[in-house]
Amino acid sequence: MRVARRFGAVLTTGLVVAAMTVPAGTTAGASLPDRPETVAGTNPEPAVVPALQTWTGGRGDLTLRPSSRIVVLDDGLDDVATQLRADVAELTHLRPRIVTSRPRAGDIVLDLDGDADVGPGGDAVAAREGYRLDVQDRVRIVSRTDTGVFWGTRTMLQMMAERFPERGVLPVGEAVDWPNVAVRGFMLDVGRRWFGETYVQDMARVMSWYKLNTFQVHLNDNEIFPENDDWSTAQSAFRLASDDPELAGLAAEDGSFTRAEWDELEDVAAAHHVTVVPEIDSPAHSRAFIEFDPSLGLDGGDSDHLDLSKPETTAFMKDVFTEFTPWFRSPTVHIGLDEYPRELEPDYREYANALAAHVRSLGKDVRAWGSLSVMAGGADGYDKDVEMVSWNNGWYGGRTAIDDGYPVVNANDATLYIVPFADYYHGHGLDGRWLYDQWEPHVFGGGQDVDPDDPLLLGAMSAVWNDLVHEDYDGQDVYGLVEPTFGLLAHRMWRGPVAGLAYDDFMGRVERLGVGPGVDELTTTLLDPGDLGLPVTLSAPRVVGEGDDVTVTATIRNTGTIPVSLRETTLAVDGAEPLVGDARPERLAPGGSTERTWTFAAGADKASFTVTATGKRGRNDTSASARSSVAVVEAAPPGTVHLSFDGVATASSVEGGLDRLDARHVNDGDLGTRWASDYSDDQWVQVELAQPSDVSAVRLFWEEACAERFVVQTSVDGETWTDSATVDESTCATDDVELTASGPVSFVRVQGVERATSYGYSLHELWVFGNPA
Repeated sequence: MRVARRFGAVLTTGLVVAAMTVPAGTTAGASLPDRPETVAGTNPEPAVVPALQTWTGGRGDLTLRPSSRIVVLDDGLDDVATQLRADVAELTHLRPRIVTSRPRAGDIVLDLDGDADVGPGGDAVAAREGYRLDVQDRVRIVSRTDTGVFWGTRTMLQMMAERFPERGVLPVGEAVDWPNVAVRGFMLDVGRRWFGETYVQDMARVMSWYKLNTFQVHLNDNEIFPENDDWSTAQSAFRLASDDPELAGLAAEDGSFTRAEWDELEDVAAAHHVTVVPEIDSPAHSRAFIEFDPSLGLDGGDSDHLDLSKPETTAFMKDVFTEFTPWFRSPTVHIGLDEYPRELEPDYREYANALAAHVRSLGKDVRAWGSLSVMAGGADGYDKDVEMVSWNNGWYGGRTAIDDGYPVVNANDATLYIVPFADYYHGHGLDGRWLYDQWEPHVFGGGQDVDPDDPLLLGAMSAVWNDLVHEDYDGQDVYGLVEPTFGLLAHRMWRGPVAGLAYDDFMGRVERLGVGPGVDELTTTLLDPGDLGLPVTLSAPRVVGEGDDVTVTATIRNTGTIPVSLRETTLAVDGAEPLVGDARPERLAPGGSTERTWTFAAGADKASFTVTATGKRGRNDTSASARSSVAVVEAAPPGTVHLSFDGVATASSVEGGLDRLDARHVNDGDLGTRWASDYSDDQWVQVELAQPSDVSAVRLFWEEACAERFVVQTSVDGETWTDSATVDESTCATDDVELTASGPVSFVRVQGVERATSYGYSLHELWVFGNPA
């Protein structure tokens, strides 16, 4: 199931919880507390990533319903609302309408307010990206900018994802949240290895999930050490494909962005408020340009360095930027400038200044790899209107660059570089525990740390360099190296240290949140129950009425290669004391399994449960747990029971043949799912009951595309039907209909007569009440 692998959890039937509200205000601005204390009985801070700057918990939950809407109070938020609707639908199966009308209870309200108090006063970064998220009887997200509102929607979605398998449930409370630095980035080298357009789009989506906002795409590069030092054999690539015949053959044949494909990446990134910073690297790492025109290269073209002594070389690179800069929506373009021969510094300086001026003439700010300590021993004579990425303290450390007056992004190689599967530069992933305990964006090491509040410190980014062009790995392998520290780095850039939040607990948050909604190819690499050797699977009723008994069966398997001594299994029910654990010991051979069963009474908010199994595998302790829920619905009318949940639902048609609109959703107890028919009046949906029953009433939960008029019919055999009730004016919300059926029946059908809209019929639930015969 697609969502399950994204979020590291299995979606099951959701819990319907009544919203309880208490005032949960807070005061933003310079006097914001570092960490408000949790008042007894109030909701703890949501386990989101990055952690919130402030949280004031209320009491109770708000559950989004099919009637919940996204209310847009400013035209500038239409795109945010559209993206939020898609993401809510994926997480919850709800499809909230986007409206501009007056908010009501259960809605999600998006608002822009130029005077909103969203962080410390005078903090430009907070003013640009901070937001306030208030969950009471509705959700309200307000910011000074659409970006701030968007980040508020990410927090809201993570709060819901944290509550899986429940759907659309949010804790009452208020957050005021803002980032510590402006640039929170990641760089991907696609020059040396092409992963495809969808993969790069997915990376932008995952970045956004964790509020990373700057995606540097390294668009050209080459093999570092060609065989026998023969550059004619070196792999190289440039990843933009122009229609200009003058540049025909420059783009790599094994994969490059066309203009349309680049626009699609920009569209995805913009929808997720991620800025794509393109990097065209020169005068080193330039083998692709030299392959295109050998006269551009040093040593007669036997090099990956451009020959800057030739005016034609600079002219060519200006033409490249002139051609492609109009593709780029980012206000900033990265022009490379790293690792060129020191002895050619005069040519390098002239080239760097000329290229920076040219890119600015094209309407862009300029970013470059910091190299001035090695190249020139300082910044004298160099263009100062450039943002420096400090990638190595020797080449140009953060402290040195800031002292020279340059704005700086921290991409320190010793800390933040990954070269997949190399024996250098964190070939198997960054040191997450060290980063969590020791690192923040102002930390460069080697005496190059800067003041965390220095206005020239823009932020930081990690980077993946695909140096090993002959190594066998793919994009998912790369993501497996990146994912363990992706959310962690985002947290350190946005929030910084949080007292009392241990590394292991924080990483548990990341594991639960996965890659976020909308991702097509990437899957989380952090959860693999099979590695535990003791996975647990659960079975329970899909739906029960309030107060009914819930029977849970846990199956514990030993998937390892040596026996497991199972010591105990425990059932914990949310909102109640844990039930007595089953302490019966048992030896599970490899491949063996056992079952444990519990029964508890369902309360309105006590249907989510966790089973944990503990034991020993060899000398090592082992444990595993599984979490699930059963939908708790309103109790049946006095003297009756729910009859529909164990039945089989069928229909005359399903809109578009879509599985998510199938008839089975009308009796799954989940108001977030629905059946939808073809677009005509003569459509029906029915439930075949588990056994013949005396039926007395039905309750219908319509979407807006309801039946204005309909008939409820009953049948003994599914062939001959009796009209048991006629409704000539539906509420188009919840219809309670009494039936006149006489004698036991096995089928109950809702037969449409007239649609209320031009669409088909759309029904969330069909509940049948009565008693088995």
